[in-house]
Amino acid sequence: MTTATLTLSVLKRDGRRETVSEDKILKRIRSVCQGLDQRYVNPALISKKVYDGLYEGVTTAKIDELAAETAAAMTLTHPDYAILAGRMAVTSLRKNAPATFSEAISQLYHYTDPKTGQPAGLIDDAVYQTVSKNPGYFNGLIHPERDLIFDYFGYRTLQKSYLLKMHGKTIETPQYLYLRVAVGLWLEQVDMVEKTYDLLSRGLFTHATPTMFNAGTKRPQLSSCFLIDLADDSIQGIFKSVSDSALISKNAGGIGISIHKMRAKGSYIKGTFGISNGIVPFLRIFNETARAVDQGGGKRKGSIAVYLEPWHADIFDFLDLRKNHGKEEMRARDLFLALWIPDLFMKRVKEDGQWTLFCPNEAPGLHEVYDAPNKKKFTELYEKLEKEGKGRQTIKARLLWTKILDSQIETGTPYMLFKDAANYKSNQKNLGIIKSSNLCTEIMEYTDADETAVCNLASIALPKFAVVKDGTAGFDHEALFNVAYQVTVNLNRVIDINYYPTPESKKSNLRHRPIGIGIQGLADLYAILHFPFESEPARTLNREIFETIYFAALTASKDEAKKNGAYETFAGSPASEGTLQFDLWNAGPEEFSGRWDWAGLKGEIKQHGLRNSLLLAPMPTASTAQILGNNECFEPFTSNVYKRNTLSGEYVMVNKHLVRDLIALDQWNDAMRNKLIMENGSVQNMPEIPQKLRDVYKTVWEIKQRTLMDLSRDRGLFICQSQSLNIFIAEPNVGKLTSAHFYSWEKGLKTGMYYLRSQSKSEALKDLGVTMDKPEATPALAPEVEAVACSLENPESCQACGS
Repeated sequence: MTTATLTLSVLKRDGRRETVSEDKILKRIRSVCQGLDQRYVNPALISKKVYDGLYEGVTTAKIDELAAETAAAMTLTHPDYAILAGRMAVTSLRKNAPATFSEAISQLYHYTDPKTGQPAGLIDDAVYQTVSKNPGYFNGLIHPERDLIFDYFGYRTLQKSYLLKMHGKTIETPQYLYLRVAVGLWLEQVDMVEKTYDLLSRGLFTHATPTMFNAGTKRPQLSSCFLIDLADDSIQGIFKSVSDSALISKNAGGIGISIHKMRAKGSYIKGTFGISNGIVPFLRIFNETARAVDQGGGKRKGSIAVYLEPWHADIFDFLDLRKNHGKEEMRARDLFLALWIPDLFMKRVKEDGQWTLFCPNEAPGLHEVYDAPNKKKFTELYEKLEKEGKGRQTIKARLLWTKILDSQIETGTPYMLFKDAANYKSNQKNLGIIKSSNLCTEIMEYTDADETAVCNLASIALPKFAVVKDGTAGFDHEALFNVAYQVTVNLNRVIDINYYPTPESKKSNLRHRPIGIGIQGLADLYAILHFPFESEPARTLNREIFETIYFAALTASKDEAKKNGAYETFAGSPASEGTLQFDLWNAGPEEFSGRWDWAGLKGEIKQHGLRNSLLLAPMPTASTAQILGNNECFEPFTSNVYKRNTLSGEYVMVNKHLVRDLIALDQWNDAMRNKLIMENGSVQNMPEIPQKLRDVYKTVWEIKQRTLMDLSRDRGLFICQSQSLNIFIAEPNVGKLTSAHFYSWEKGLKTGMYYLRSQSKSEALKDLGVTMDKPEATPALAPEVEAVACSLENPESCQACGS
């Protein structure tokens, strides 16, 4: 190629100056192009663009950064450009990072505060001592080539929020992070260190964000979710719960709190002879606590979800809390609202019946009972209180129902969870009643004034288990079993070494030892196997995946119980009596794969017990799925064209699976790309694409929502907690929402709806700033908007539970 005549010098990392040429830049870019599709990836084009943007004295690090950003801007042409960009960025990082893992640990351990000069080491003493004893061994575990699997956007998420820094400089590489987590969990148990590092570094699973943040550090708060029961309906009790919320939020936990027992406005206060102002003033205090006490020292904003049963007399005020209009003193817009709904309310709505509202101070006990198939304790107490005239107000049930739906259409909340299904289908029902879920609606655990429930999470990357050979699609259940088994073992370890922000959370977690295993990339898996979401093969595989994970987790938990004893409250649980989750759903024999020996496992559980009361809880995986390059959780693709934001700008991307399928058909070109953009990421109006692929790449807006609920019901047979099920309705109205909610309730789901997702009427993708003929010219000027956990700024993704 022809080298430009202009002579420029660059500043190298060691301080030397050296003449730069376009050829040298090209050589650097080509060094990380192994395995990329050379028909579409053009290193020479990138090197020319980079060289044209250079200036005298530019650093080599800046050249790498510019090359990465230039490649990332070309991702719309082919997804391998995102991989190339990630490789440029991560190999540049490695040039500045410590040469070895042990060196990185040492630097982080001996870190001093730049302002005070005082020691402020980030690494735990035991981790530092473990690595220092045998640095060669730990350095030898590192697989630096595995850093090359990240695309640019996954790497940037890692670099911004997860990799440890010192004096503003990133010290960890992704591989150092994974090994730090493995050593933080297992210390000198080197076999477990090796297993954990290997599975993490190959992208087979990931621990939850708090675990990735904090494992191996001075403050190993590794838990994602905390569930608080209001300590007592008194000033002391309420402010104890506020204090606990602040402590948990400070230590990076997302919070769910039940307030069913808080008295309604107008209720008599015996201690002061006064009248209560109801739930709103106190919820405003929780709201300001979430704002004031951010999680983990600024890593993300505080997040609190508040659960209320719909018989509470302040229910209408509750539903207005997030509204954009009305009196400010009646709003708490930074809380996330959730309903804990008894079956009786759904029946009264269905029958167009009456609904009575109560104050828990005047009609106690409703939050402490639920309806089971054979015993309707809630209904009996509710109707007794109605007959006794204890109600504050009787209204048409559908009046309240419409108010709920109006709130959902305007704000996306309240979440919809079904109290009776949550309790009847729980392995913790021997402990007492479950009063709420968590911030993201997948955790369902017992709480009381003395116990704050906790959950430790991880998610398994399903695309890694796809098997496509000679045109035949398959799935490796044995490999999935092995990974799910190890994840269970790891989460048990998390329980034992965790830092607990309150005594109540420590007590609960050590007594009942619940864990939450989830997934990510179900949509990617279906795309690889060419299974449309609405197809029977997809439905069967979905059920079989969760059967495998549940069987593996129970097997591991049983084996852990053999070694360390059953969890403290195992006796009297359904599992102790031979009843597992699918038995509580009355699953038929046709709903099992025949792959696993359930009868044998039940016998072993009866004999040896379980180490964990709860095991599965598919959660949102916004951040970690982006890191691993997977679609979130079990959701379909929201679009086949979408945007990613980073510090360097906004990038337009296309579904990588669709691109590869179109390349195989020799149909991926400028015209196809431009039409995909004009169709707002939908392929349904593109007859040039085969119908089979159009079925595979339906977006969530084009899939019947009952399909998502059917899949949730099928996997629910093997999910002993619950699942973060979003509902997607482009233009929601009362009729559509009513149909969706009743369908999920009648299916027996525990979580009927996490968020309601709707679409703007504007067709935003047509205004993405994409130059149609030159996708590489996509502007990268917008400031970064971090996808953080159910935060005050961005409730659209959840990092708090994001595993």
